[in-house]
Amino acid sequence: MKALTGKEMVALLERYGWRVVRVRGSHYIMTKEGSNVRFSIPVHAGKTLKPGLQNHFLKIAGIRLP
Repeated sequence: MKALTGKEMVALLERYGWRVVRVRGSHYIMTKEGSNVRFSIPVHAGKTLKPGLQNHFLKIAGIRLP
C-alpha cells in the first residue's frame, strides 16, 4: 500500500464509518459509533505517515486493504 498523508488517512477512515470527534492542534481525534476505540491521526502539512503507524491505524480500525 502506498504511503498516505494524515488527511488521506482521515478520508479513508471516514469512508469506513469513522468520524472526526474533534481536532486538537494538528491531530484529528476519531471514533466510531458503537466502539469505545478512539485514536488520534497526525495531520502535518502533507507529510506521509510512517508505514508502521499507518498499518497500526488500519489494524485498530479493522480495515483490510489488498
